[in-house]
Amino acid sequence: MADKVIVLRSARAEVDERSFRIKYAELLNPSQLAAVSHRDGPILVIAGAGSGKTRTLIYRVARLIESGVPPGAILLLTFTRRAAQEMLRRVEHLVGDRTRAVAGGTFHSFANLTLRQFGSAIGLKPNFTILDRSDMEDVVNLLRTRMGLGSRDRRFPKKGAITEAISMARNKRRELGEEIELDFPHLAEHRDDLARLAAAYDAYKRERGLLDYDDLLYRLAELLERHEDVRHRLSGTYRYIMIDEYQDTNLIQAELVRLLAAAHRNVMAVGDDAQSIYSFRGANFRNIMDFPEIFPGARVVKLEQNYRSLQGILDVANEVISRAAVKYTKVLAAERRGEFRPLLVRAQDEHMQSRFVAERILELREQGVELGEIAVLFRSGFHSFDLELELQRRDLPFIKRGGFKFIETAHIKDVLAHLRVIANPADAVSWLRVLMLVPKVGHRRAERLIEEIVAAPQPEQALARAAESIGAGARSGGGPGSGAGGTAAARLAALLAELRGGAQARPADLIARTLEYYLPLMRDSYPDDYPKRERDLEHFQTITERYRSLESMLADVALEPPSDSLGDVLAVEPEEGYLTLSTIHSAKGLEWMVVFLIWAADGRFPGPQSVGPEELEEERRLMYVASTRARDELYISYPISMFDRAMGYVVGHASRFLEDIPAEVLPTASLQEAGEEPA
Repeated sequence: MADKVIVLRSARAEVDERSFRIKYAELLNPSQLAAVSHRDGPILVIAGAGSGKTRTLIYRVARLIESGVPPGAILLLTFTRRAAQEMLRRVEHLVGDRTRAVAGGTFHSFANLTLRQFGSAIGLKPNFTILDRSDMEDVVNLLRTRMGLGSRDRRFPKKGAITEAISMARNKRRELGEEIELDFPHLAEHRDDLARLAAAYDAYKRERGLLDYDDLLYRLAELLERHEDVRHRLSGTYRYIMIDEYQDTNLIQAELVRLLAAAHRNVMAVGDDAQSIYSFRGANFRNIMDFPEIFPGARVVKLEQNYRSLQGILDVANEVISRAAVKYTKVLAAERRGEFRPLLVRAQDEHMQSRFVAERILELREQGVELGEIAVLFRSGFHSFDLELELQRRDLPFIKRGGFKFIETAHIKDVLAHLRVIANPADAVSWLRVLMLVPKVGHRRAERLIEEIVAAPQPEQALARAAESIGAGARSGGGPGSGAGGTAAARLAALLAELRGGAQARPADLIARTLEYYLPLMRDSYPDDYPKRERDLEHFQTITERYRSLESMLADVALEPPSDSLGDVLAVEPEEGYLTLSTIHSAKGLEWMVVFLIWAADGRFPGPQSVGPEELEEERRLMYVASTRARDELYISYPISMFDRAMGYVVGHASRFLEDIPAEVLPTASLQEAGEEPA
């Protein structure tokens, strides 16, 4: 008698759509469904502007979970934590709370958690401190001074330029000398000194348990490359990897994706080559173009159905990007119906351009369009100066995107520094900031104190012992109950000892105690605007209420800093709303009903510095991004009379990215004063 044969169903067998609770074929268009249904192997999703890439990622996660993939085996990497949280919240709505086991976050937050868990393999302690860009500049400035490179007798690059060059070299995986030669030739005469400074900076961080943003990625790549056991453990854990905005990745991030996929190659990269505009941050356009070579056999799916804009707007965008030298060819088609055609507006001069924008905005408001649904975009921040004056004259409230981030303000960094020395007593950068707040402690004395404090087994006791040498003449900075006659340094030592003793307390409580000490010092330091700074600190304390761990709070404010100062938010009447003024770079990912793109003139967009083929191609993509921010109406304008520093007033022409677009796609209008005869 023959043995009974049992046929096992192949894991790759055709999936029966009826087995899924979610009706994917009904909810997605064919291209989205093709991407969502893809199971194993690499896939590149080229998602045109407004084509539903977020929806595609959400339903892919849901389908994997419905297919039996453990949620903990899915890793979703995005460029903001908010994006990851919003996606996972929407997936949870689809498939339930199983989604909470999905690993989601930014490259930097993933690196932070992984290095704290496995970093000991490359000599990292789990309590390392993360330096933001201004911290990085402070360390570089300190080392520059110590090395005698910043004297009055010798001109040397400023700390901002130095840190930018070091950071760019890391992001592009180049030697610093090569990076200076290619992107910073004006620093070439200092190449050897900058190399010494960069080496000293790296050694300083390693000795003190400090990592900057670039280190998070660089050290994770080092860990994965050098330790095969860790690489295979992580690759085995995260069997399905998805990356949003893949066109914005740099070389290290692309390498991290390759290393994390070493055991399976189940990578979905979602992005749009036409929206790659961040080379100044180290993003590499070639990553998305070379994905099929890095992952041979990768499937490529294009999302071309646009759910945001009217077809007239998309026609302009399609024309702009169709002339790109290197691209994934795609043509955006509108799902929405409407007859509006964008308009190219020629103004006599900049002020007439500003008047046109302001008057059209007033007309739109009269028609019921809220100011919050209108944006004015521009290539560079200074392009809006004249418009800002015109808007103020007409009492049109606006907010301008950009400027200092909330977390970069001095008063917020001061408070954080006190908590960072509790988390990492070797953090000399934060110790310097804390000590410099103490009256009668200058930079040189602070550095001497730091050497004693960091070397001591109990840093606060070392500070307390040193307090007597600071002198009884120190100006009091304590509040009620601080102890009459005690020096500010002694009060600081007492505060830090108290904070360390309660380090397991809620971060908001630790901040409240720190503020009792800090607020009197702040009022003395900033007598003109301390009320606004106090509101910022209250706002910051509210933000920290949701945290239960000091470590997680410090990591989050370093990796995903809050961006708005409360004073700026309160500058606008909330019931009226406000118009948005923004650079195109800051507007990416956003959308408005009506968009004005000003200064679309050659010499301004693209600018005079964009002369090489790669720079010009990125400027073209920037024009594409700007035009696709509009849903219903798009106005592109430029002045005919433009001022040039070298040549005086010159005749302005439309941007070269617009000049070949047919008139039926982008009609032109010329402005004239009321009562004038047409030219």
